[in-house]
Amino acid sequence: MYRIGVDVGGTFTDFTISHAGTGDNLYFKVPSTPADPSLAIVDGISQILDIHKIAPDAVSYIGHGTTVATNMIIERRGVPTALVTTKGFRDVLAIGRQTRPALYDYAIRKPDPLVERYRRREVDERLDAKGERLRALDAGELDEVLGEIAETGVKAIAVSFIHAYRNPVHEEEAARLIASKLPGIYISLSSKVLPEFREYERTSTTVLNAYVGPKMADYFDRLNAKIAELGIAVSPLTIHSNGGLLSIETAKRLPVTTCLSGPAAGVMGAAVVGTAAGTPDIVTFDVGGTSTDVSLIVDGRPKFTSSRDVAGYPVKLPMIDIHVIGAGGGSIAYVDDAKALKVGPRSAGASPGPVAYGRGGEEPTLTDANICLNRLNPVALLDGRMPVDRDAAIASIEERIARRLGISVEAAAFGIIQVAAANMSRAIRSVTTEQGHDVAKLTLFAFGGAGPLHAAEVARESGIHRILVPQEPGTMCARGALLSDVSLDFVRMQLAPATADNWAKACEALRGMVQDGDRWLVSEKVDPALRAFNLAIDAHYAGQNHEIRVPFDRIDDAGLDQFLDRFAEAHKAGYGYDIPGQPVVIVSCRLQAVGRVPKTMAPFFAGGTSIAGAQADERSVYYGPEEGWLATPIYRRSALPVGDVVRGPAIIDEMSSTTVVLAGQSAVIDAFGNIVITN
Repeated sequence: MYRIGVDVGGTFTDFTISHAGTGDNLYFKVPSTPADPSLAIVDGISQILDIHKIAPDAVSYIGHGTTVATNMIIERRGVPTALVTTKGFRDVLAIGRQTRPALYDYAIRKPDPLVERYRRREVDERLDAKGERLRALDAGELDEVLGEIAETGVKAIAVSFIHAYRNPVHEEEAARLIASKLPGIYISLSSKVLPEFREYERTSTTVLNAYVGPKMADYFDRLNAKIAELGIAVSPLTIHSNGGLLSIETAKRLPVTTCLSGPAAGVMGAAVVGTAAGTPDIVTFDVGGTSTDVSLIVDGRPKFTSSRDVAGYPVKLPMIDIHVIGAGGGSIAYVDDAKALKVGPRSAGASPGPVAYGRGGEEPTLTDANICLNRLNPVALLDGRMPVDRDAAIASIEERIARRLGISVEAAAFGIIQVAAANMSRAIRSVTTEQGHDVAKLTLFAFGGAGPLHAAEVARESGIHRILVPQEPGTMCARGALLSDVSLDFVRMQLAPATADNWAKACEALRGMVQDGDRWLVSEKVDPALRAFNLAIDAHYAGQNHEIRVPFDRIDDAGLDQFLDRFAEAHKAGYGYDIPGQPVVIVSCRLQAVGRVPKTMAPFFAGGTSIAGAQADERSVYYGPEEGWLATPIYRRSALPVGDVVRGPAIIDEMSSTTVVLAGQSAVIDAFGNIVITN
């Protein structure tokens, strides 16, 4: 049987195919189809089945990461959406936190709310902070409001009532009335999407879920139907932002959870591969066609966050902490009005793509710069399946960059690479040194189609001394979809002092959540032997406004003192101090229900017999004004022997990516097939 992992990127859609019996992996890429990402997925799977003679009924699993929801929010292509909220809270989305995105930059504006004011409507209902009813929901008033909303042509309705995180009764009643009055409309309830306090973030997340819900449901249904047409009996699973997998039905109900789907899969895969290779402390460096995604992994565990912005809109859900910048292979280079060279954040994407791809692109990109300098194969990519036009790339860089700056084409192309590397290094510092981590003790885990191409320069710029490049790095996010667990997060608010009585209530809540999680895992068809539950409590000192998450192994009614000790340790680790004797507030109980996926990795890479035998070519490559053009050996990665040292300068080619080894660096293939580069 075969398991297929898929990642839909801005330029390419990547595939990893694993044989369940042998553990052998196959890798594949096709151009993405931004208008309908499911087309590239189905086309790629169809080609894989044909090329490798795999019967459709031999496919036992399909997991996929997607940025469809994120792109929909960025491009504001969601459906017309309405918000029904408690009287007095109509303008929560517009008021927000009254903070500026950049304090001193008056040119930056906060994005307009996704729900226009005339579609934000109030009803006169009210619960108190304990969830007890103060004023019942008026069905007649809601019916009138829904009639007026319907006339505006909405396709989705978000419902966010004050204190619904404590008691969902009014939201559930409203949902029944909406479904009766407006059958077929997409309904998003805050008590289902985010049952937590903080009104702005809860409402924003619920609105985002409604905004992308109908189109995401259509996307998932199309994908499922097209895969079935291939004769494959299994439905695809979807990676969500915390690095776990969801069924299509759950993803249709909670599409906002997929906002960091693809990048999260890459981080989860990197954690598994890095730990197996003996490097559990890593910075992931994922460079695709549109963006660079970086994240920190310590002791083999990714760092998580419970809140971030997507295109300027708050999303408060558990997710892997990934820093994203607009710098990728398709990032467009240009000269601004002050004669400064800039790269990104605009991208040529999959269509028209870089100039060298010959698909109508006219503006030079980072990929064009690498082709111009012969760092990338100047004839064809993807093992010869994708011809490129180096002359067109050179002409574009000369016309739009070199002439405007009065420099040579080589200097212009190298400048593009340097600017991109500086931007990428700043992103790395934001998740390492700016958070108190010593980069010298970390390994740069480079993947994505362009990650290994730039890792050497970025590592030097950042002060990192060791680089690890996994096998077929351009498909790492797809590989991560094969290494991720099925999971979903549950939360229940407490907002109570950490006393013995309230600790008992927290334990009771956690037991109820375990039951909820187990029922969900049953619905996801997870075998009982593979189920697990990760427990945590969010808490803060009395008087503080933001909480710290404290994980623990089991529910213990007598464990209050141990919890308080762990909280003090976590606070000291995060802030450098604790406050003995200060009362602690239990904010929320959290549970992650997990269906385990086997991740055992054994050394498998055989490689070739000699470095000389692995050399496929030699070409002149430009390394900067000091070194100039150097004759550089080109190696086939699959033919490099395990343990033998490759001295830089060198280029290592494979189907999905190209790795550059600079002069003064050395590279070794380990037993897992990883390239390990050291300065």
